Amino acid sequence: MGADNSTASADATTGDDALLAVDEVVKAFGGLVAVDGASFDVERESITGLIGPNGAGKSTLFNCITGVHGPESGSVRLNGDEIQGLSPTEVARCGVGRTFQTPKTFRGMTVRENLAFAATNQTGERALGPLLQSGTVRSEEHEVQTRVDETLEFLELDHLADDYGSALSGGQRKLLELGRVLMMDPEIILLDEPVAGVNPSLTDDLLRRLEELNDHGRTILFIEHDMDIVMQHCDRVVVMHNGTTLASGAPDIVQNDERVVEAYLGGYA
Repeated sequence: MGADNSTASADATTGDDALLAVDEVVKAFGGLVAVDGASFDVERESITGLIGPNGAGKSTLFNCITGVHGPESGSVRLNGDEIQGLSPTEVARCGVGRTFQTPKTFRGMTVRENLAFAATNQTGERALGPLLQSGTVRSEEHEVQTRVDETLEFLELDHLADDYGSALSGGQRKLLELGRVLMMDPEIILLDEPVAGVNPSLTDDLLRRLEELNDHGRTILFIEHDMDIVMQHCDRVVVMHNGTTLASGAPDIVQNDERVVEAYLGGYA
């Protein structure tokens, strides 16, 4: 957990020991400032919820962290190293995995193929790899298939392994997208509304998987609007409002912060 758990306060600086540190990030589209000096940190091996009303800048900030958008100013650091300004592919290679509000899966591939495709640093993908290092390629392909089987079992999608992505329900696609992220073996997983539109049984499955991942050392940052989920599953909550960081801290502290109640929570507290 962060060092500010005793009080809910706007993050002006970020912790030196944070896995992910976002510092004074600004992103504008023409005259619209979507992210306006947002700052917070994500502690290693924590589950952090990023909340705020629609239009607060949450998804835009995710895009800035993952290289989809280049911010006008500010910095994003992973393990103390600057990743702001890198391409999405480069950010992913640094150890940042990300899902989207609308799952991005290959609908014409099977579930198994979707997962295998996400594996990184494969010798067989290089121009002369299959010719010059055929033994290495076979070994890596076997390792990838083993990881695919383990991921399918973990997500309880093994019975759908040979189904096409187009045949999956919305909730199953979100599980598959999480599986694709896991195949990258990231240091931190960013989830953009992972349970939005998912039926209650699959929502419980997905949240249970996130808890298990966290128990095994994964760091998770996710955007969510369901306050019950945030309060029950997060170590720490960061609140955005009008593009900036309004407050952060332990869920029970943030829940009762007057500024947060006024801006977002309404009668929840």
